[in-house]
Amino acid sequence: MSGRNIALDCARTALTVLVVIHHAIIPYTYYGHADAQTWLGFDGIVLANDSFFMAAFFFLSGLFVWPSLRRKSTSQFLADRALRLALPFAVAALLLMPLAYYALELRRPDHLGFAAFWWKTVTVGPWPSGPVWFVWVLLMFDVLAAMIYRVAPDSPAPINRLSLSGYARPVVFFIAFAAVTTLAYVPMRLCFGPSKWFEFGPLSVQASRVLLYAACFMFGAGIGYGHSERGLLGEGNALSRQWGRWALAALAAYSAIVALVYYRRGILPDPDMLPEWWEIAYAFAFPLFSAAMTFAVLAWFMGSKKSRAPLLDAMQPSAYGIFLIHYVPVLWMQHWLLGKDLSAFSKAGLSLVFGLGVSWLATLVLRSLPGAKRVL
Repeated sequence: MSGRNIALDCARTALTVLVVIHHAIIPYTYYGHADAQTWLGFDGIVLANDSFFMAAFFFLSGLFVWPSLRRKSTSQFLADRALRLALPFAVAALLLMPLAYYALELRRPDHLGFAAFWWKTVTVGPWPSGPVWFVWVLLMFDVLAAMIYRVAPDSPAPINRLSLSGYARPVVFFIAFAAVTTLAYVPMRLCFGPSKWFEFGPLSVQASRVLLYAACFMFGAGIGYGHSERGLLGEGNALSRQWGRWALAALAAYSAIVALVYYRRGILPDPDMLPEWWEIAYAFAFPLFSAAMTFAVLAWFMGSKKSRAPLLDAMQPSAYGIFLIHYVPVLWMQHWLLGKDLSAFSKAGLSLVFGLGVSWLATLVLRSLPGAKRVL
């Protein structure tokens, strides 16, 4: 996992594009909409994205941790993570996210000037970090991995053995992956519910999902621990030939989620008064879909040729910068489109094109600066 892997790069870039799509269409969803124009289909896309893509990001991020820890000293590894994660998070939290959320502040009739809004954000709060919460959580996982490596460098070996078995029989790895992530998610979901976030200033993470993300990161680290060429994601693996199976598995789990959402919104007299069986069923369906969809995405890109995704290949070096920056142009485009006589499709499409285009161009410019490629 220490070298470049085109399939994994494409998967990570595709997930980044999904993040931009997710934020571009959220205001135009039927439930919780922020614009008069909505389309129910967007709710389905948002529901699917929200139920898997951040877990998949943590899974992919874990793949490269153990090879990196072997190549570098602990201090070098942590310094690299500080440059790659802590610095971008600080810039995003202090500048990019306040700039993005100021577009929402302008909707208030008594809105503040930007300087006053920024000062209120960082001193009084709330201080939302938007999508870059992922960056600081990943940094914490990396720090924890470095500590574990110091005392138990072979701790991911059991997962790696599962990965080796998964080369020919990916269902073996999937069963373990789905079981552990379910154990990590269900108690937290039942304890904290879906809406609780742990927050301290700009440091925030969804309470019910933090252990799920940790488990995904851990399984990724187990694959990357060693013998990657003979593991679950090694060249010629069985997973790459089974995209259809995993897509059907993901569809089945997603159908269960949709059915539960329909029961809540369309059948229950009060959608806020949920029966216990509903909470338990949703808590189990969520990590199952997340695991199956992660496998489906990996199977698709590992079974595809480079020529099938030229745009993703071109975007790949800028994916991280796009992730960090896109929220600013997306929210501002949505602000400019508010009240315009356009369809939900037109508004979402303009938000997507503008957000993706501006963040990509900005990343290209930033990466041309001396030393910037070490960060972005």
